[in-house]
Formats: sequence, structure tokens, C-alpha cells
Amino acid sequence: MDPVQALVLPPLPPMKPSAHPARETLAAHRVLVVGDVMLDRYWFGAVERISPEAPVPVVRVASEQERVGGAANVALNIKTLGGQVTLLSVVGQDEPARRLQELLEGHGVGTVLGQDPRMQTIVKLRVIGRNQQLLRVDFEREPDHEVLGQMLGDFERELSRHDVVLFSDYGKGGLAHIPRMIELARQAGKAVLIDPKGSDYSRYAGATVITPNRAELQQVIGGWKDEAELTAKAQALRTQLGLNALLLTRSEEGMTLFETDHVATVQAQAREVADVTGAGDTVIGTLALMLACGLSLEEAMGHANRAGGLVVAKFGTATLSYEELFA
Repeated sequence: MDPVQALVLPPLPPMKPSAHPARETLAAHRVLVVGDVMLDRYWFGAVERISPEAPVPVVRVASEQERVGGAANVALNIKTLGGQVTLLSVVGQDEPARRLQELLEGHGVGTVLGQDPRMQTIVKLRVIGRNQQLLRVDFEREPDHEVLGQMLGDFERELSRHDVVLFSDYGKGGLAHIPRMIELARQAGKAVLIDPKGSDYSRYAGATVITPNRAELQQVIGGWKDEAELTAKAQALRTQLGLNALLLTRSEEGMTLFETDHVATVQAQAREVADVTGAGDTVIGTLALMLACGLSLEEAMGHANRAGGLVVAKFGTATLSYEELFA
């Protein structure tokens, strides 16, 4: 298959690196988030003894928390930063789906949630003792492809109301039709951002930018011995897929943006790391909102890098406010 031509974004006026959109600007722009959603549940308790039944700790649960996860956390990050957002996904007809809807509506996140009675809404249950994660239990069942196909109409209707489209792929089956969705978004002139998963990146062809981390990119292009080899391999993949850019998130090494004839790196800004859960959601959510407001990819990367450095200091899936990011 011939490579898809990259979506050409309109030229943007130059901005100072420290410039950031006003609160009113963020509130005037909308991001459409599409992808796999899940409910994150946390059980916190005390660990005081080992079970007599097996060599495992006994946790006496003292409190519980529920937070939105996956694409829902991406959407919530955009909302807490001050942007407008709609989340499009598929859930089951069960208690976790109803709880997800309640949590999202409570935060003012717009939703278009298809329901599949045969699907089990994804739940990740984490058991925490002495500030350490002791166990994670996952509940999930993939959605039916026919239900996903019916969501294409909803996606097409939502496009005209949004400035940017963001796909959050957790590999749970919710983005089976992503090539067609990218095509529709391109035809509508929208920038497309993708947080990828797996080793088959051909399904992301034609996107504006993808944001793999180091492990995810190594799955696709293999390892690299130095920056020159990384640049060559990343640029080859970007060209092959017809992308405007590839943004590599590198943990303690910051981020590197690969564009046509241009490579830029920003250093990590994390002061302390409490939990990296959901940090990628914060990064791509911030990046999408900044692009929606008219910033260039390189300018948006700077703000996304700062957001990632701040959110890892929080426990679990977390978000940032406008004041925290731009203080």
C-alpha cells in the first residue's frame, strides 16, 4: 500500500518558547478523544500479617477510590486543564459503565458512549498496602466489532464540532476501525494525534503525530546504539507512515520530536516520581489541547513535557489544573 500523504497543518505565527494560551483560549477549543476506556479502582489498607493459607500479605481494606482510566483519563486531563472535550468509546451494560458515566459527567466531560451488552467494561483493581501496589486484578472482555462499526456515524458527526482528534489506543479492541477514522478526520481537515499500542503501526498511517514511549518504539523499529541511529530509524518510520511528526517520550531523558528535516529534544522536568500511571495520558492530552489552540508541535511538546513531569509526582491516574501547569 502506498504511504498516505501527511496532513499539512496551516502555518502558525512564531511564539516565544515560554508563551502559553490564555485560560479563555483553552476554553474556546475542543478535542475529540476516541479510544479504550476503563475504570481504575483502588483499595487501600494496612498490611500487618502474612496469610496462614498461603505466603501472601493480608490487606485489611480501610478505604476505596475510583478514577477514570485509559482514554477517559486523557479526556479528563484536557478538561481539568480548561479545554472542552468529548469522549467517544464503547462500554458494557454494567455497573462499571454506569460509574464511569457518573464520574465523567461529574467533571463536565462530554460523552458519546456506545453500549455492547456482551462486553465487560474494563476495570483495573489495584490493592495498595504501605504505599506500595501489592496486586492488580483486571476485568475485561473486548467489544463486538459490529457495535464499533455503528460508532463510525457518531464519530463523523462529532468531527465538525472539534478542532483536534486524539486516539488513545490501549490495545483493548476499541479502535478496530481506526484507519477509517483517520481517513475521515483527514478529510475534515483535523489534526490527528495517536497514543499507539502494539507492533503494527501501519494502522496509524496518515496521522499528524504519534507519541510512543521508548519500549513501544523499540517494538517497532528495534533498538538503537546512539542518537544518530535513533534519528534515522524514527525518521524512516515517520516517512513510511506518512506522519507529520513522531514524538518519542523518553522518561528521564525527556522527549524528542522528529519532524521533516528537523529534530528537537527537551529535557525531563520531573522533580520527584511517585507513580507513572497515566502519565502518557497527561502528555498527549496536553499536546492535543495546545495544538487545538494554535501552537506548533515543538511549542506544544514543551508544555506536554512539563505536564508529564508534574503529574508523575501524584499517585495513580491523575490530572493537572491550569494553575499547576502554567504556574
